[in-house]
Amino acid sequence: MIILNGGSSSGKTGMVRCLQSLLPDPWLAFGVDGFVDALPARMRDGDGGIEFGEDGSVSVGADFRALEAAWLAGIAAMARAGARIVVDEVFLGGAASQERWREALDGVDVLWVGVRCDSTVAAGREIARGDRTPGMAAQQAEIVHEGVVYDLEVDTSRTESLECARAIAAHVR
Repeated sequence: MIILNGGSSSGKTGMVRCLQSLLPDPWLAFGVDGFVDALPARMRDGDGGIEFGEDGSVSVGADFRALEAAWLAGIAAMARAGARIVVDEVFLGGAASQERWREALDGVDVLWVGVRCDSTVAAGREIARGDRTPGMAAQQAEIVHEGVVYDLEVDTSRTESLECARAIAAHVR
């Protein structure tokens, strides 16, 4: 299993596609954006779910955490059943977020990858995407890495997704 952690607009999703193409075996891709999209609409505007502030801040409630725990357990079950999985994540809680994954993945071989990107570069990508709350990329650029321990780090500020994916693929057993 590979877990890519980085802030919004850091280039994780493109890297996942590159990894799926580069790695010799088939890898399933899951991401926190897909999890958020799967939530009932009312939970995407607060209501115990996830809330996106006008300043780019993100906060989550108890119902979000409960469903997140089930999502993590489901992905872990697939990995234990033999599926190769790459996850595109945003550790809003830094080390605490990684710990939730560690607990769910107990006994699973995981390559932890930090995806760094200069906040100015990420903010420019955020604007170009047009589907993110302005300010989210800059707010998340550093906080998602606080206290997180990685096996490998890549920086997408000036390195293309394909080159970063090649560096990650070289570490996959």
